[in-house]
Amino acid sequence: MFAVIKTGGRQYRVVPDDVLEIGKIAGDVGTIVQLGEVLVLGGDTPVLGLPLVAGASVAAEVLDHKRGPKVISFKKRRRKNSKRKRGYRDELTMIRITEILADGKAPTIGPRPKREKPVVAAPVDGDEAPAKKAPAKKAAAPKAAAAKPAAAKKPAAKKKPAAE
Repeated sequence: MFAVIKTGGRQYRVVPDDVLEIGKIAGDVGTIVQLGEVLVLGGDTPVLGLPLVAGASVAAEVLDHKRGPKVISFKKRRRKNSKRKRGYRDELTMIRITEILADGKAPTIGPRPKREKPVVAAPVDGDEAPAKKAPAKKAAAPKAAAAKPAAAKKPAAKKKPAAE
């Protein structure tokens, strides 16, 4: 079974276990979100929506929030001393399609537990704490170049009053 969904102004054909990069949606990493704009449900007999399929939705797990590649827009008008540079990065969400739902059903898969980093146990009185590395030294700052003597300033020329 497949579905065609609409999110972020784009349409995607999805099947369960697909991984997609879509425009940013609300939801913490590891939670299940429902995408309700289903345009087509496919299977033995496809169902076309007018414009949406009533009661259909797609459940997806949020895998990650990230930013897309940097896009730079540079415009220059030659011989006019005019230029403009702008940059932009899309906010993206990675999702995995878990199931395609029809007839107003709720997702059967709940939110998955978040993976936590393993905690290192504190040393017991008899154990010694592992030796810590000394912080790396920063590179010495380059020496400042010798200051150049200021050029001799000429006294400002006084203006003579205009003769009438």
